[in-house]
Amino acid sequence: MARIRTIKPEAFVSESLAAVSLTAERTFLGLLTQADDQGRHRDHAAIIAGQLWVLRPEHTPTDVETDLAQLADAELICRYKGPDDKRYLHIVTWSRHQKINRPSKSRLPACPHHDSPAGAPPSAAGVGVTEPSLPPHGTLREDAREMRVPALNPSADDEAAGQGGCTESSMRGHGGLPVSTVKPHCPDLGPRIMDLGSTPSGGSSAPAPDTVSAKQLIAEYAAACAHRPPKDVLGHLGREVHKLLGEGIAPAHIRAGLERHRTKGLHPSTLPSLVHEAMNATPSAAVVHRPWTNPTDVDAAYGGEL
Repeated sequence: MARIRTIKPEAFVSESLAAVSLTAERTFLGLLTQADDQGRHRDHAAIIAGQLWVLRPEHTPTDVETDLAQLADAELICRYKGPDDKRYLHIVTWSRHQKINRPSKSRLPACPHHDSPAGAPPSAAGVGVTEPSLPPHGTLREDAREMRVPALNPSADDEAAGQGGCTESSMRGHGGLPVSTVKPHCPDLGPRIMDLGSTPSGGSSAPAPDTVSAKQLIAEYAAACAHRPPKDVLGHLGREVHKLLGEGIAPAHIRAGLERHRTKGLHPSTLPSLVHEAMNATPSAAVVHRPWTNPTDVDAAYGGEL
């Protein structure tokens, strides 16, 4: 059942929506009115086309599927499969932009990637992390019972080195009474756990710390054009850029490939080849120009024909 929803004025200057085609933007705005109070909806192009494009039969379910693919690439929606093997989607930023008065409980399954219960760890299938299994009860080693945490008040030298020293801190409750004591963490107790936000090293073209998104690169591309390219061209380029960023290609190389694509006016599918050319092409040897001079020996130069 359709519902009255809120569309903020900022939607029309949103970089995320600017990265998709106009039909995909219209489909997204229409999904705001069709999604339930949790922002969920069936991921079925024919159903969505019948709800949003019934008076525009030229926009077929195949076109709606293209719209949904663009919205998923721009991370505006998340598509997932429910326990009943049916496809569903939900609007990623729903809770930030829609304030529902007395919301109804959703009848659709929750997203395994974004809708984990509060206080519960996300499922391994949802985040791609395998949790270690616990040993049988009673077999824990003594040192495994100690909680390893960084020092709460490391020294300046320790902070510069990126780790805390072997200092012990305790939590105190009301009135200064000790409640629980946290065991110290020393570097020699074992390897440190990598911060989940760290960027792994290695790779032929690791992304720079100031990484950009596909929509930002496409916005730069469109701004450099004399006339705004067709929406299908921008949408196709956006998907290609999203794939290249996913492979770890540096944004500088993608920008160089987009510049080549803009000057040559080629098909969007050629962007990976242009990025490869920008990354690995070797400059050709310079041609040395030699001005023409009259030969000193005319008979040797022309064989006596003059």
